[in-house]
Amino acid sequence: MKEEDIQKNIIQIVRNEPDIRLQDLVSRVSRMHEAPYYLVIRNLYKLKMDGKILLENPSPPSSLSTYVKSRYSLWLWAVILSILTTIITIYLLPQDSPFIYLRYALGSIFILYLPGYSLIETLYPEKEDLEGLERLALSIGLSLALVSLIGLMLNYTPWGIRLGPIIVSLAILTFMLTLTATLRKVGYMKTVLSK
Repeated sequence: MKEEDIQKNIIQIVRNEPDIRLQDLVSRVSRMHEAPYYLVIRNLYKLKMDGKILLENPSPPSSLSTYVKSRYSLWLWAVILSILTTIITIYLLPQDSPFIYLRYALGSIFILYLPGYSLIETLYPEKEDLEGLERLALSIGLSLALVSLIGLMLNYTPWGIRLGPIIVSLAILTFMLTLTATLRKVGYMKTVLSK
């Protein structure tokens, strides 16, 4: 069982049946070669990354309400949950030994990652635009820049640079960027549907 043979059969099946479901393709090739599913899926992924086949969702979400309910929006709910968990950890949990470490961990993510991640998702809504490592590095760098700008702006307000105003400002900024990224992703999905 050679991987080249598996890839040739995948390409041949996709050419003959361009609307085949992924699950049907994997099970058919797996039966043909008596190969485990993971091996077929790995070869499918290689072909996709080499640009030899195109995998598309036949019915991507076309509106904001369907997007928010779909698995595509898991990142959105993770960001919102992280914001809420961080705020709860800061204001409701005691400042004692075991809880303080949770506060440090969530606060670090809240300050060093989430604002930049939301901005990156806004600027590059398509998954193919950036690699995972590029997204991570840009998220951290942009978070540092955004937090510095928020601190500079808060310095010239009556609230000053204190915990409360910083948390509220970063939460609002991150939420607004996340909302904008969601709207851009829905717009992208609509353009995919219209093609």
